[in-house]
Amino acid sequence: MMRFQTKIAVVVGALALSASPAALAMGKPEGSPPHGQAHGHESGPPAKAKAYGRYCKGESRKHERGEKGTAFSRCVTNMAKAANHKGMAPGRVCKGESRKHEKGEKGTAFSRCVKNVNDLRRKERKEAREKRREEREAEKEAG
Repeated sequence: MMRFQTKIAVVVGALALSASPAALAMGKPEGSPPHGQAHGHESGPPAKAKAYGRYCKGESRKHERGEKGTAFSRCVTNMAKAANHKGMAPGRVCKGESRKHEKGEKGTAFSRCVKNVNDLRRKERKEAREKRREEREAEKEAG
């Protein structure tokens, strides 16, 4: 003889299995977003996302013994530090990176880091100039 809890579990399971094909046949509810988009969110990364990894795409993601993190993770950390401390010199941002030449690598870890920081700051200045230009044009049209 089956226990009462087992009977309830069997009935609930049967109902769930019979209800799911019916729910799928109904289709999407009215006003649901297209496939791959969640409610209330627009496509793309959130507004605060900065994608510092773009500047570090050439760095190794392999962890080396005796080092803190991977070359890629250190690079991303340095880029975030550079973005949050605008007045900090690129050399100071990258001070923990090795200045030793590695065979087969282009430049040193330090020089690549400094270059990436300079690229980041150049891009930020360009975006700021474009934003100011758009604001001036909007002022001219309004005034």
